[in-house]
Amino acid sequence: MSVNKRRKYDRGEQESLYFDCYSDVSIHEEMISDKVRTNAYKMGILRNYASIRGKVVLDVGAGTGILSIFCVQAGASKVYAVEASSICQQAVEVVKQNKMEDKIIVIKGTVETVELPEKVDVIVSEWMGYALMYESMLCSVIFARNKWLKEGGIILPSYAELFIAPIIDPTTEWRLDFWGKVKEKYGVDMSCMEPFARKCIMNQEIAVNCVSGEDVLAHPVRFAELDLQVATKEEIRAIRGSFSFRCFGSDSMHAFSVWFMVTFPGDKPVLLSTSPFKEETHWKQAILYLNEAVQVIQDTQVTGEISMCPSEDNPRHLKIHMNYKVGEHESQEKTFRMGE
Repeated sequence: MSVNKRRKYDRGEQESLYFDCYSDVSIHEEMISDKVRTNAYKMGILRNYASIRGKVVLDVGAGTGILSIFCVQAGASKVYAVEASSICQQAVEVVKQNKMEDKIIVIKGTVETVELPEKVDVIVSEWMGYALMYESMLCSVIFARNKWLKEGGIILPSYAELFIAPIIDPTTEWRLDFWGKVKEKYGVDMSCMEPFARKCIMNQEIAVNCVSGEDVLAHPVRFAELDLQVATKEEIRAIRGSFSFRCFGSDSMHAFSVWFMVTFPGDKPVLLSTSPFKEETHWKQAILYLNEAVQVIQDTQVTGEISMCPSEDNPRHLKIHMNYKVGEHESQEKTFRMGE
């Protein structure tokens, strides 16, 4: 009998698989139908018309070209829309349909390999992944900034922040309680399944789901911030921060939740937030489960440190490491992963 093992792809295959997923319509449909995301980009670009009008723009990871079109609507004289996946063929059609082929030049390739005929005044990109850093596309934006952005040029969005908070997860609570209630429903005691269920549910995977503001157990803490005008590749490959909370109310803490916000500069900055207290986006929130639920009461202190970095096996995958302490319980340490 043969045993199937997960194949490890080399870097070229990893990149090919990554760009292949952007060749399908579904992911672009999901992104554009996210009205919070798309309207924030539209307003963030249009409100920066003074910096865009008559200028040259580079759209990193242009996809179907909608951000490039927003830039022309803001007055850009030329936009280089760089896209590595085959969806760039559809971007060409979208540009033609909007009669902007004289201003938007779609270029197939990665920003690390293409050559532009000139430097640009503005870089625009929708580079954020789950928990901000999944897929690690920010490295490409920084590469483009270092190679192609003129001195004094701007990046849209220009600033990113990461937040964390302890949460209760009602769905997880119900699933953990389920096995203890089977006997009263069916006459079979299955409570011995609880430890196994807990191990399966509260695992090391970074989950992506919607968190209700009502399930947040303390005031969120900003643990990291990135200024895209000056951030380095080394900095974004090792994001670190600390946190300290005092819980309100009495409840079971199941996890930490992580989310982000990005800012478009200007006299009236545009904020794109994925907070559980804001309207839902396709990014939702990242959830980092404890090994087991911990009871907290009013003013229970939760402290710790968090670090985020690319996976060793695939730089587009994400690894999060945490040290944390809840009240008088012993300090805990856990590593979470996404994409592996």
